[in-house]
Amino acid sequence: MPDLFDDTATDFGAPVPRVLMSLHAEYYDLIMAGDKIYEYRKRYPTTGASAWYVYLTAPTSTLIAVIDLDAPITGSPDEIAELAERARPGNGASVRDYLAPAGHGVALPIRRVREYPGFTATEISEALGKWHPPQGQTLIDRHPRLAKLCDELTAAPIVRERHLQPEPSAVP
Repeated sequence: MPDLFDDTATDFGAPVPRVLMSLHAEYYDLIMAGDKIYEYRKRYPTTGASAWYVYLTAPTSTLIAVIDLDAPITGSPDEIAELAERARPGNGASVRDYLAPAGHGVALPIRRVREYPGFTATEISEALGKWHPPQGQTLIDRHPRLAKLCDELTAAPIVRERHLQPEPSAVP
């Protein structure tokens, strides 16, 4: 019988999945201000913690940050909207409206943001060739040239950093 406290086979240094997603600059500003502690999506490609590589949409058009996310919280539009309302009063109704067509939703708890000098859309196109900002989510490590570009992003000095500590929560 295995020892409950034997963690010698556990790889605590294992990398988390890296996901590229677009975000409007106004929401990024709310995250950096500490006012937005969850990102809401209709679906998300991983079940555990992940690293969200943020591409700010036009007119900014820049790959600029990495956000460490805790495991997604899934639920109905009403359940996720209730979480959104508790996290930021007045936000629940818009989250419910966004998620309602899908019939379910995901809340991604934001733990830490690291902002870098970043890459403009032109620089990304030069590195990758044909470039279209993500419309959904892209698993970065399935695309070697994109993975290399993201490695270059995080090799640069951090411009600013923000730690957020969302309340531990479970959807009721």
